[in-house]
Amino acid sequence: MPGTPRDITSHAPAPPHGRHGGTVGARGTTGTGGAGPPGRREFGALAGLALSSPAGCGLRPATAYVPEVAPGSITPIDGLPAGASITVTGKNFTEQLILGKIGVIAATAAGFDVVDLTNVPGSVPARELMTSGEADMSWEYTGTAWLTYMGQTEGIPDQTEQWEAVRDMDEPAGLTWLEPAPLNNTYALAVRSDAVDELGGISTLSELADLPIEERTLCVEAEFNSRADGLIPLLETYGIPRDDPDGVPEDNISIYDTGAVYTATARGSCNFGEVFTTDGRIESLDLTVLEDDLGYFPAYNVAAILNTSTLETYPELADVYDQVTPVLTDDALRTLNLRVDENGELPADVAFEFMVEQGFVTKP
Repeated sequence: MPGTPRDITSHAPAPPHGRHGGTVGARGTTGTGGAGPPGRREFGALAGLALSSPAGCGLRPATAYVPEVAPGSITPIDGLPAGASITVTGKNFTEQLILGKIGVIAATAAGFDVVDLTNVPGSVPARELMTSGEADMSWEYTGTAWLTYMGQTEGIPDQTEQWEAVRDMDEPAGLTWLEPAPLNNTYALAVRSDAVDELGGISTLSELADLPIEERTLCVEAEFNSRADGLIPLLETYGIPRDDPDGVPEDNISIYDTGAVYTATARGSCNFGEVFTTDGRIESLDLTVLEDDLGYFPAYNVAAILNTSTLETYPELADVYDQVTPVLTDDALRTLNLRVDENGELPADVAFEFMVEQGFVTKP
C-alpha cells in the first residue's frame, strides 16, 4: 500500500539543492538554492565554505582548499609559460563541488596556477562568470544549459543530440563544450533492489504496464507530481495513465516532502520512487534505477566547458579534461556524493582521492 502522504517520520535531509541552483525545481531556475535534482544538500553548512564579496564579480570563496597535487597521467603542459593561470568555477551543491574540485586538480596537475571560484551560489551566477570571461572552465549539464540558459521549452532525450544542440548554440557566446561524460543526472524511477524479483525482474519503465495494477504504487515529491512535464505525462508515455482504472489509480500515488521519497521507497511504502540518477542514496539504500527505455526524461549529461579564447591559447586543456570525462559515470558520482553527504568528507578530499585512484594525479 502507498505510504502516508507528507510523511515526516523518514530521515530525509534538508531541502536539496539541485544541479540547476534555482527555486523552481528540475528544469528551471530563479536564483540561488533550489529544490531541483539532484537531491543534494547545500554544502556550505557542512564545511563552512561561505562566499565573501570583495570587488569584481563579488564571488570569492572564503576557502579554496585542495590537497597538494603531483602529476600522474595528467602532466604539466610542455612549454606552458611560468605563472599561466586559469579560473575554475562551479555551483554550490555536492556534485558540483566535487566536479569543481576535479576541475581544479586537473588544471593544477597540468601546470597551471588555478584560481578556485567553485562553490558559487546558483546556476545563473556561475554561468555569468563563464560568459563574462571571468572564469575559464566549469562543468555544466546539457539539459540545464538548454532549458535554463538558452530558454528552450523542451529537453532533448537523446544524449548526443542534446549535447550537440548546446555545443552549437553556445559557440557564439565564446564557450566550447568538450565531449560529454556518461554521467546523466536526470529524473528516474527506482525500486528497492530486494523487490525486483518479486516484481517479475522489472528493469525498465515499460515493464510497469506488465504489473498488476495494485503493484503500480508510486512515491513522488509534490513538484514532480504536479508539473506539466512530470508524473502525468510520464505515465501517459508508458501507457498507464494516471487516475485510470487500467493505469495508475490515484490511491496508488503518495506525495512526500522533499527527500523523503528515497527512504519511503526503500522501506516499501511504495514499489517505485522518483529519484535523481546520481544521488548517493540510491546506493546507500540499495535501490535499483529503472531504465527510461522510451526516452521520456531529458538528458542532463555533464561536460567540461572552456572559454574559447582560453582554449585557443592553451589547446592542450582539451586533452587534460578529455582524460577525465569518460570516468564520470552515474555510479561513480553516486559513490562520491554519498561520501560527502552522509560521511561528511570534504569535496576536495573526495575529488583528490578519486583522481589518484584513476591515475590522473599522484600524491606528492
